[in-house]
Amino acid sequence: MRALLLALIACAVPMLTRAAPCVTATVECERWIELKPGERAMAYATRPLDQPDPAVRRALIMVHGTLRNADHYFATATAAGFLAGALDDSVIIAPAFHSAARHCEDKLAPREVDFSCTGDSWRSGGPASSDPKLTSFDFADALLRRLADKQLFPNLKMIVIAGHSAGGQFVARYAMASRAADDLGVPVRFVVANPSSYAWPDATRLIPEGVGSPAAAAAAWKDEAPHEGFGFGAFDAAKAPGFDRWPYGLEDRTGGYTAGMSDDALRHNLARRDVTYLLSQVDTLPLGGFDDSPSAMAQGATRRQRGEAFVQQIRQTLGAKAPVIIVPECGHNDRCVYTTDQVLPVIFPPVQ
Repeated sequence: MRALLLALIACAVPMLTRAAPCVTATVECERWIELKPGERAMAYATRPLDQPDPAVRRALIMVHGTLRNADHYFATATAAGFLAGALDDSVIIAPAFHSAARHCEDKLAPREVDFSCTGDSWRSGGPASSDPKLTSFDFADALLRRLADKQLFPNLKMIVIAGHSAGGQFVARYAMASRAADDLGVPVRFVVANPSSYAWPDATRLIPEGVGSPAAAAAAWKDEAPHEGFGFGAFDAAKAPGFDRWPYGLEDRTGGYTAGMSDDALRHNLARRDVTYLLSQVDTLPLGGFDDSPSAMAQGATRRQRGEAFVQQIRQTLGAKAPVIIVPECGHNDRCVYTTDQVLPVIFPPVQ
């Protein structure tokens, strides 16, 4: 009896001594990932990423927006984890794609990778400014492989990668491209929220008539259901010569993570992977770094219209399932989106 009691106590000790989740964007929550010898990138995480933790059953990777404010998105993600009752059995990670380049000018830590800020940037797996052989998608791959390590997280059942706005651009394109997602032994879900643009799978674009017109886009906030019935056709390249170049389309992928991938491989991934699209009901104004370049405007007049049209297009042409949720009463606001009751089970799915 005494031996049995001691054994029960020994089994209980790890549960009793497991630290509370780290939920503030402080040094204590920083986790550094070595991408290459001498080159590393930082993420905030609620749990250590280098220690065994059998209690973790879910992982959420939350990608920041254009301001590269991983601290803000870590707060959003941990708030969602609290509302979902998922903080104890999940690890929540907010990677930081810092860039010291002009227009971004982040202060980098020693040996921190300097990701690209413009063009084929961190949003689309472009080559890092500090090392053209490293990309933001390589960082995401490294996080996936770390989470799938059974020595660290033996009971992990699901990984979710989510992003809003510029982070939504990142996740949408990473879902097409990731070389790590299929070989983990753990399912991966991609959750794309309110990006300004997509990598369109072919050279057609939205016809700006009927439901695809600017007037219909502006009035879309009145409806809680996704709009359908968009028309697509050839696009006049004279209006936007770069409309089909990466990252707006699949052409001219001459550098970065996707350079060696075929167009068909990207389309195939987009069609078969578990990708959910979140579009805010009232994200119909040019706010929050809205991309009004000719290449982006070719995809629609507002973020919501662009997302609805893109989902219809990939369903029709690629056979993608591509579930879409119109998040009620939200605008271009990550905290509204990710703390909504409809979205919580998408980013923290039930697991056995």
